[in-house]
Amino acid sequence: MADGLKAPQQRPAHIIVKDLTMAFGTFVLMHDLNFTVHRGDIFAIMGGSGCGKSTLLRHLIGLLEPAQGEIFYGDFNFTSADPEQREQMLRRIGVLYQRGALWSSMTLAENVALPLSQFTDLKPAQIREVARFKLSLVGLAGFEDYYPSDISGGMQKRAGLARAMALDPEILFFDEPSAGLDPISSRLLDELILELRESLGATIVIVTHELPSIFAIADNSIFLDAEKRTMTAHGDPKDLLAHSTNSTVRRFLTRGQEGETTRQFDG
Repeated sequence: MADGLKAPQQRPAHIIVKDLTMAFGTFVLMHDLNFTVHRGDIFAIMGGSGCGKSTLLRHLIGLLEPAQGEIFYGDFNFTSADPEQREQMLRRIGVLYQRGALWSSMTLAENVALPLSQFTDLKPAQIREVARFKLSLVGLAGFEDYYPSDISGGMQKRAGLARAMALDPEILFFDEPSAGLDPISSRLLDELILELRESLGATIVIVTHELPSIFAIADNSIFLDAEKRTMTAHGDPKDLLAHSTNSTVRRFLTRGQEGETTRQFDG
């Protein structure tokens, strides 16, 4: 049974996962996943390498189908919905993939404009203006005509975030957003995520194993245990650090620096 260290929040449920099993053929990667992401959460999916964090994200956005269980967005059953209904739901979702997934042959503005041209009736001049605005929100004003190869890795992540926000999503999914970034760029990205949550009111789900980011921005989480093949903790990561009795969770959250980490987040 997973550690449950906080009373249920009163905010409405935005994502509900019920009895989810992820499998590839007969191989079960994770089973009996049950958790709720509340509206406005910054929700971390934590765990070691190979535990299925990114696989869970792909299930949440419909790229993979569960072997068992259901995923709800509010009262909407995403798992049983037909393709047209799913597509309508996915327009309310933005995804930042691990490597940014920018088109190298397009400028930053063209990358951000792509979903706008596909899914809206905006005119080209309006699309250009929206793309410029989204890039300004992530600190890339003036870089509209740059190509991905012209900018740093941290700037590419921010450009990917601008594209994820193009359709004003109510939920943002980030797959290892700090991967490959230096500590300063990673901290700046964390600060940007917090600012966007406050300004946009979006729910944010992050796949990550980066402790500084987990403690800096996440207010709810689950821990996927690769050995037990299920989730073994859920709650605010700082509460899990302070109170969890699960040795695997504690090892993950301390990484051999238990005393130092505990002092850092005490009180």
